[in-house]
Amino acid sequence: MANEREHAGAPMLVAVIDYQSGNLASAARGLVLAAAQRGIEADVRITSDPEVVARAARIVLPGQGAFADCARGLASVAGLEAAISARVAAGAPFLGICVGMQLMAARGLEHGVTPGFGWIQGEIAPMQVGAQDRLPHMGWNELAFSPGAHPLLAGLKPGDHAYFVHSYALQNGAPEQVIATTDYGGRQIAAMVANGNRAGTQFHAEKSQQVGITILGNFLAWVP
Repeated sequence: MANEREHAGAPMLVAVIDYQSGNLASAARGLVLAAAQRGIEADVRITSDPEVVARAARIVLPGQGAFADCARGLASVAGLEAAISARVAAGAPFLGICVGMQLMAARGLEHGVTPGFGWIQGEIAPMQVGAQDRLPHMGWNELAFSPGAHPLLAGLKPGDHAYFVHSYALQNGAPEQVIATTDYGGRQIAAMVANGNRAGTQFHAEKSQQVGITILGNFLAWVP
């Protein structure tokens, strides 16, 4: 298993995956701040190098834009997707952010049908909202969850706000894999998912102020 014991005496290597999509610098800054708040010694690296990913204690996959474009971006870097899959299979905790979370699903339906990692049940499909509700779903929304439902939610309370920007969302997900939801247009949307050592936030954790920093800190301390 990939945990801090593997890196005794050295900073925890956290790989922020660079595939030309996502707020990489913001995500890295958020992780650095979260590590400092928790007193965790972390080496946060923005990287597209499969060899670095293969050594990472933790992997963070940001993403913004279209599911298909992000999937193609990952596939365009030789060996990167395989390195992520292998390292996560070996036990390294994984966190997907926004489209990075969506890529955990079986498939995406944006601009055609595109396979995802298949780590969580369901597919990424257009959000169904009322005529009065705008897309993309953009702005601050409350998180709904059961306290104690998952270690990534430690230190948070139902009703805390996170920052969302998306027009597609997880549908037909497994209830046990959806650890937090939000309401938009009277419909419940998957806001956070988790399955084993793999987790994701539909919202931008790196833009969600202290709520996001708390989640990132929980991720750095998480031992699935």
